[in-house]
Amino acid sequence: HYDATFNLLAVRNVTRFNQPVLPKPEGALHDWEIFIGLAKAYAGRVGVELKPTMPPQQMMDLALRHGPYGDKSERKLSLSALEDYPHGLDLGPLKPNLTRRLKTPSKRIQAAPALMLDDLQRFAAEPQTKSDELLLIGRRHVRSNNSWMHNYQRLVKGKPRHQLLMHPADMAARTLQDGQRVRVHSRVGVVEVEALASEEMMPGVVSLPHGWGHARPGVQMDIARQQPGASSNDLTDERQLDVSGNAALNGVPVQVSAA
Repeated sequence: HYDATFNLLAVRNVTRFNQPVLPKPEGALHDWEIFIGLAKAYAGRVGVELKPTMPPQQMMDLALRHGPYGDKSERKLSLSALEDYPHGLDLGPLKPNLTRRLKTPSKRIQAAPALMLDDLQRFAAEPQTKSDELLLIGRRHVRSNNSWMHNYQRLVKGKPRHQLLMHPADMAARTLQDGQRVRVHSRVGVVEVEALASEEMMPGVVSLPHGWGHARPGVQMDIARQQPGASSNDLTDERQLDVSGNAALNGVPVQVSAA
């Protein structure tokens, strides 16, 4: 593993390559091998040619060699060189490099590209929410940032954190009581969960954390299965896309009523 994501949040210039803890079982595939297999199958189905690729370790080795600490530098970093530093290598304090990375003709950040501005027209043309609809947003808690954390007793004990947060005015308009079990209904699905009054919510907006709702067939996590709550993913709509074409996971129109 070479961390190409969270190093962007580092406070020091560091690099590290982690060797596998266990060997790959016979007959198993790495994640990237599965992705390539899926890509080949899809390319064959739609009749397009799949671009050639290379193993991730080869990609990272090329990136290190051609980077600022690569073959032309004093460090001469490569993947094999990092194997001598199993705990990582400190390359010193962070250095400004934004201007070197900007590839725009003006050397400025294009904060209003045509793609974004044009898509605002699509957004403006979307129908407004109905009078009885609320907009659903997600939320995360430090003790349940990812759903696998719900299978560890020390992280799920204490006060519950699975509820649907609602502004008191929205609850009163629907004659709902604090702590009451409600049905949250979107175009694609419906879940049941306890509602919790919260002045932190904007009127017209409700919040449901992701990752709960483990009591369903096929879930093997015994502790997680005992936890209440519902999955907000059962409510997200595949027709709602952001400008990148990715699924919009927030701002989902829902209706909330007593269960």
